[in-house]
Amino acid sequence: MTSFYRAFLCGRFFDGLSSGMFMMALPWLMLANGASGALVALTAFVCTAGSFLLTPILATYIDRHSRKNILIGVQCIQALTAALVFMSFVKGDAHIGVLIFAQLVFWWTGDFAWSTNSAFTQEHFNANEYPMVSGRLEMVMQTTSLGSGAAGILLMSIWSMREFSAFAMIASLIAALCYGLMPYRRQLSVVLKSSFIAQLVETKTIFQRQPRFFIFLALSCLSYPVLTFLSKLIPIYFSELGLTGDYFAAWKVAYGLGALICGIGVAKLLENFETEKVMFNSVLILSMLLVAMFIILNPLLLIVFTLPFGFFNSFNRIARTVKMSRELNVSERGRIDGGLKLFSTMSQSLGYVLIAWLSHSQMTYLGFLIAAIILLVSAFAMKALFKQSAHIPV
Repeated sequence: MTSFYRAFLCGRFFDGLSSGMFMMALPWLMLANGASGALVALTAFVCTAGSFLLTPILATYIDRHSRKNILIGVQCIQALTAALVFMSFVKGDAHIGVLIFAQLVFWWTGDFAWSTNSAFTQEHFNANEYPMVSGRLEMVMQTTSLGSGAAGILLMSIWSMREFSAFAMIASLIAALCYGLMPYRRQLSVVLKSSFIAQLVETKTIFQRQPRFFIFLALSCLSYPVLTFLSKLIPIYFSELGLTGDYFAAWKVAYGLGALICGIGVAKLLENFETEKVMFNSVLILSMLLVAMFIILNPLLLIVFTLPFGFFNSFNRIARTVKMSRELNVSERGRIDGGLKLFSTMSQSLGYVLIAWLSHSQMTYLGFLIAAIILLVSAFAMKALFKQSAHIPV
C-alpha cells in the first residue's frame, strides 16, 4: 500500500470516528441537557431539510474547486465546531443552542464530505483502481461505524459532551492532517470558464441529456432510502414486541458485518461480474430478503437475514459508484451525485412519513412488504432498461 493510500484511508478512518461518535452522542446528550424529544426530532428535520436545499449549491461547488481542499476544509470546520462545544462545557455556560448548532454543522458538512469523496476518488485514481479503492473505503467505513457504535455504547454512561467534543476535535484535526499529506492529481481546470450560476443551471441539462441512464442509476439508489427506512422501522417493530435495545444493536452489527464482508471481497467480485448486472441483481436479492423478513417476522431471523442484506446493499452501492467513476465526466461528478442525492433524500423523507402512518395504524410489520415491493419493481425496471442499453452513457 502506497503512502497516498495510507494517508487517504487514515483520513477517512478518523473522519468516520469523529463524526460517528459525535453525531451518535449529540441527540442523547441534548436530551440529558434538558431538550425535549420534540426539539430533537425538529433538529433532525431541519438537518434533513437543510441538506436537501443545500445539495445543488454544494454539488456545484464540488465541480468548481479542489476536492482535496474541500475534504481538508470540512475537517477543519468540524474541529472548530467541536472546539466550540468543548469550550462552552469547560466554561460551564453550555446552552442547548450550541448542541443544535453543532449537529447542523456536522450533518451538513458530513454530507458535503461524502459527495466530495466520490468525486475525489474518480478524479485521483485510475479506472482499474476503482473497485479496490471502493472496497477499502467500505471496509474503513464499516469498521468506523461498528467501532464508534461499540465505543459509544460503552462510553455514553461515562463521558459527558466535554469528552465527546474533545475526541471529535482531535480526530477531525488528525483527518485534516492525513488529507493534507495526500498528493493530488487534479483534473479540474483551475481557470473556470463558466460562472457558478451557469454551472448550477447546467445541472438540469446534464440530466436531460440522457434521462434513461440516470433513471437506471436512480433506481439503484433506492436501496439507501430502504436501508434508512429499515433503520427506523426495525426499532419500532422490536419495541412493539417488548424487546430490549440489544436486539436493535445486534441488527446494526449484523448489517455492518455484511457490508464489511462485501468490502473485503468486492474487488475480486467486480472482476468477474458486470457492474450493471450486479446492481439490478443485488436490488432483486434485497427485495427477496425483505419478503422473507415479512413472511417470518421473527426477531432473531430478522437479524440473521440482515447479514446478507448488508452485503448486497453495499455490493449494489459500490458497483454503482465504480460504474459512475468509470463512465461519467469528472467535471460533472459533483452535480450528478447531487441530483441523485436529491432523489434519494426525497424518497427517504417519504419513507419516514410511511413509517409514522404504519405505526399509528398498528401495521408496522407491513413496512417490510412495502419496501420489498418497491425494490422488486425497481429491479425489474432496471433490468428492462438494461436490455434497452439505457445503462450505457452517451
